[in-house]
Parts: sequence; C-alpha cells; structure tokens
Amino acid sequence: MPFFKRSFLLISWLISEDITYEISVEAISTMVVFLSCQLFHKEVLRQSISHKYLMRGPCLPYTSKLVKTLLYNFIRQEKPPPPGAHVFPQQSDGGGLLYGLASGVARLWTVFTLGGVGSKAAASPELSSPLANQSLLLLLVLANLTDASDVPNPYRQAIMSFKNTQDSSPFPSSIPHAFQINFNSLYTALCEQQTSDQATLLLYTLLHQNSNIRTYMLARTDMENLVLPILEILYHVEERNSHHVYMALIILLILTEDDGFNRSIHEVILKNITWYSERVLTEISLGSLLILVVIRTIQYNMTRTRDKYLHTNCLAALANMSAQFRSLHQYAAQRIISLFSLLSKKHNKVLEQATQSLRGSLSSNDVPLPDYAQDLNVIEEVIRMMLEIINSCLTNSLHHNPNLVYALLYKRDLFEQFRTHPSFQDIMQNVDLVITFFSSRLLQAGAELSVERVLEIIKQGVVALPKDRLKKFPELKFKYVEEEQPEEFFIPYVWSLVYNSAVGLYWNPQAIQLFTMDSD
Repeated sequence: MPFFKRSFLLISWLISEDITYEISVEAISTMVVFLSCQLFHKEVLRQSISHKYLMRGPCLPYTSKLVKTLLYNFIRQEKPPPPGAHVFPQQSDGGGLLYGLASGVARLWTVFTLGGVGSKAAASPELSSPLANQSLLLLLVLANLTDASDVPNPYRQAIMSFKNTQDSSPFPSSIPHAFQINFNSLYTALCEQQTSDQATLLLYTLLHQNSNIRTYMLARTDMENLVLPILEILYHVEERNSHHVYMALIILLILTEDDGFNRSIHEVILKNITWYSERVLTEISLGSLLILVVIRTIQYNMTRTRDKYLHTNCLAALANMSAQFRSLHQYAAQRIISLFSLLSKKHNKVLEQATQSLRGSLSSNDVPLPDYAQDLNVIEEVIRMMLEIINSCLTNSLHHNPNLVYALLYKRDLFEQFRTHPSFQDIMQNVDLVITFFSSRLLQAGAELSVERVLEIIKQGVVALPKDRLKKFPELKFKYVEEEQPEEFFIPYVWSLVYNSAVGLYWNPQAIQLFTMDSD
C-alpha cells in the first residue's frame, strides 16, 4: 500500500506547515475519508490498515503536532476566503505534484462554497468555519480510535496530557506525545461553540480525560460562560438529540463532583435570563438556575422519554450540589418540592394500579396482567433520592436556605404518607423534625401571616433549632464513570456527527452499517 503510506505522510506534512486554508481543509478531509471505513462495518473496528499507520506507522511522530494543530484550528474558528481569492503560484510548465493538488483543491473548494452536490454544510449557514469544523471532527475520530492490542491510542494520550502554555513544569518522561496550548483561548472557544454536538463532545472529552484542563476550568472565576450554554442545551431538550443532551448532562455531573464549583455557582448572580421562558428571572444565582434546569429535564423525561439513565444522572448532579445549596431562589425551592409532589402523585397512581392488578389476578387466572412491582420500585428509588437531596440541604445548609423551609412548610401535607413507609422512615426523620419545629413556631406567631413574616420567623427559628437532633447521614457524592467498552457508544456517535456535519463529504446512506439512518 505505498500510495496509502505516502498519502498519510503528505497529510501529516501539510497539516504541520503554514499553508493555505483550502489545502488544510482538504488534507483533513482526506484523513477523515481514509478512516471512514468504520462507517461500513456494524461492529467497532479494532484492526485496520488505518489503525496500523496511525498507531505505529510513519504518522506516529506527528501525533502531538497533529492534535495541537487540530485544536488550534478549532480555537481560531478561521473563516474561509471568499470565492476566487485563492492565491497559488503561476507556473507555465504545469508545476509539480503539490501545485497540481493545490489547483485541484481550489476548484473543489469553489464547488463546496457555492453549495455543490453532496455538500451538507452548504445548507447550514451557522457553519462559519469549515476548517474548524472539519478539524474538530477529525480530532474526535482520532481520540476515539480503539487501542491496538499492544499499543494505546497515541492521539488519546496526547489529548489526556497536554498542558497550558503558562505551565512551566517539565513533562514526565513517561508521558509521550505531550504538548502545550493556550488554555484561555481554548476555554473561550469551548464557551462560544456549545451549540454544536461536536463542541460539547470535545468539552466532555477534555473534562473527563485531561486533569490539567479540568483543574484549570474549575479554577475559572467566569464559569457562567461555560455553564450557561450547557444549561441552554438541557433547557431546549426537545430540540436536541438524546446524545447531545447526555453529553451536556454528564458535563454538569463531572463539574458537580467538585465542592468548590458547587459553592461558587451560588455566588454568581445572573440577570434577565432571556431563554428561560417559564418565569421571568430578573435576578437569580447560577446555582439556582442550574437546579431549575435539571429539575425541568427530569420532569420532561418523566412525561416524554422515560429514560432511567437520564433520571439517574440528573439526580446525581443535584445530590452532589445539595450540601452546598446556598440562598436558593424561591422559585428553585418551589420546583424542588413540586418535583417531589409530582413523584408522590405518580407513586400513588402506580400503587393504585398495582392494587387493582392484584385484585384482578385473584378473580381471573386466564388474563395476563401487567407487573407493576418494577415500576413501583423505580419510582420509590427516585422518591428516596429526592428525600436524600432535601435532607442533605437541611442538615448541611439549613440556615442558608429559608426559601426551602418555606416551600416545605407550604406543602407539608405531601410528606405525611411517607412518615411510616418502611422505605423512607429513616430519611423522613429530619424532614419531619424540621416541619414540626417550624410549624410550631408559626402556630405560636398567630394566623394570617404574610410571606415576609413567615420568612422572618424561619430565619429566627434556624438559630434556635437544636442541630444535634438532626440525624447524620453519609455525604451524597456521585462520580461519573464511563461504562465498560465506551467505544460501543462513542464511535457510532462520533461517526454520525461526521456523516451529518463534515464539509463537502458524501457517503452513500444505503451503505452505512455503523448506525441506523433514522437514529439520533
């Protein structure tokens, strides 16, 4: 395969030089095409000629330079030159191989920018930088190549280990393919590009795999620039594909593993969140907004998709935050209790259906009846999780959250049925104690109390509440861990992004085997 080998060497050389925009795009596109044999296989490819040359062949020395260049292309978001603005040296004798290639690329690029046949990107006006887009797609493909039997993926190693240009500490000799890049520029690009699936997937990859990036991002004082676009993805869940929603949610889960993040988001005050339409939010903390959006995602999931995986990750993010809830917005506190109310109604409905099913089974042996035991078990798991989240806030930061106490008291009847329930008795002790204590103080204050007066009584009562009577529970902490064989999820996902978003590339949809064409 001498041509294949020479092609990879040429691509590596082209990308590592300061060359024209068009040749950069075409070199990257050629590499994507070489790797696209994966599209035509149902199973994840673990051995191929592409793997051979990328993992241990002549491309290996260019690993860090290639990854760095692709990242910088994404950071720069450079726009393409206007049609006809291609500058190539004129040669009367026809020139050499590279000149011929450049001239051909110029003609191809004109077709692509004018919306030629097969150019999916031509129909997407929001794609302002084909070079950045193509670079990001290739980077994701390389990062998700499966390891060879004896060689780890060098491109993933490069992504896992690169450092900030301001970090002067030496790289350990055990880390191959290391390089440095400007983290501030990368952070800015990531914040600005989250409307695309591929940018969200890159953010997930970096947060999950590169500890240098994760530490840097968690230390930023402007985390709202990153978190708000992620929340907006979740808020418009009905307009996003499920993979994009999963990635956004897992990013939040990874961020909430850090206590510093959970504290700092309640200190960031936002004004006039225009995309949040349920209620006018003139002023709210980033933490309260995060709670509102995650709860809305749970409620959407309960009524539409009913995806247990989504529920689990939403609740895990809330649980990680719960001990650091601070100055919850009154609407956020209401929505926490409203979600519990919705779960309570669902529990009662399933319980009633189970009872009717049991009666039916006693009267008829012929008709198969649905099994509600599993449904009941799932809903009770979620209810217990919500009670643990409320309990965590009460035991760790009660004095910071009078609005949550107010919402608890306003809907105190909701919790009556769970006092003696064997699955919730232990966790209900603290909730019951808080409700009883503050109800008593409100009773002593008389009837017809205003909202302001009730909040004042709550703030005064927090000081008098005997904290030693609150039962201590283990700290709620959840950590994101990838499933075994994550490539079974990520490789089809990445290639679906390539198929739908790559500039000027076309694959026969009838020949695609890796994923079904009607899937997300």
